[in-house]
This record gives sequence, C-alpha cells and structure tokens, in this order.
Amino acid sequence: MATTFLGADSIDDVDGLDSSIDTDTGIEFQFITFKNLVGFFTIFGWSGIGCIEAGLSKPLSIILSLACGLAMMSIMAAMFYYMKKLTDSGTLNYNNAIGAIGEIYLTVGANRSRMGKVSIRVQGTLRELEALSDSLFELKSGTIIQVVDVTSNGILIVEETKKPIQPIKSEIYELPSSPSKL
Repeated sequence: MATTFLGADSIDDVDGLDSSIDTDTGIEFQFITFKNLVGFFTIFGWSGIGCIEAGLSKPLSIILSLACGLAMMSIMAAMFYYMKKLTDSGTLNYNNAIGAIGEIYLTVGANRSRMGKVSIRVQGTLRELEALSDSLFELKSGTIIQVVDVTSNGILIVEETKKPIQPIKSEIYELPSSPSKL
C-alpha cells in the first residue's frame, strides 16, 4: 500500500529491499529484510497491546514485546531460508548415471556402430537415454546393462552385466502346526 501511494506500481519497483543475486548458487541467511521487519513490528505491536491489557508495567511490556518481535524475525528468517533451499534445478547430470543398472530399450550396435536407447533410473527418474556399447556383439532389447562411462555430449557407454541381478533373499519363517508350540 505504501508503494502505491508513493507512485510505484509494485514492490518490485523498489530496489534493494529483499533482493538477492539470482545467479548466486549460495543462499545467505537474511535476518533484517523488509518481510522480517514487517513481522517484527506486527508481533511487537500486538504483544505490546496484549501485555498492557493484561496489566503489566510499560517497561516489562516493552521487553516482552521486543522478545516476541525478535522471535518472530528469527522464525521468519529461518522459514524463508529453508524454503529457498527446497529449490531444485532439475537439470540432468549424466555423470550420475555411471554405475546405474538399466535395460536396453532399442538395440545398441556392437563396437559403437549404432546408437540405441536404454531405460535407466537417473536422479530418481526413469529416463530413456541414448547409448553406445564397446561390446563385440549388439545388445538386444531387454538386455540388462550397466553404465560404465558418459561421453562429453551426454551419450551413455553401456555394457551387459556380467552376472544376472539376484533378487533380495528373504528368509521364510514357518509357523508350528500346533498352537501349543508357540
């Protein structure tokens, strides 16, 4: 409201209040910001009114109001700090695929002769990515593979797994036939 009366269309027209460099990958902890000051004065005022209505002395009301206002500033600063840390670029880093196990989707040619595709889980998401192989025979659809390298332009180098992937072994417990043995 104040910026509207001053002639600015929005808070974005006022530089330097809550700005942070967008290209900076670090997130600094901002304690004294416009948002935090608004929170401070709001809680300071309401807690001061509450203390005076409760019959507390003015010095004690000011001390309690200051403490409540500073607590609100700390809570808001921490809240915005942790909310900013929740962002994720979503950019795929192909090097995270090294060592991952997947399956051939489209046949990969022998000795890097023909590019194929693999289905592989990278960064928590199942993706279909282009792949080549140094194998002496082509890898058919459905073959279980492991990523061994990544080229500079993002093509996976895969090889067939040497041994089959074993399921997790679980022990089977049998209950006794008569209830008295429990």
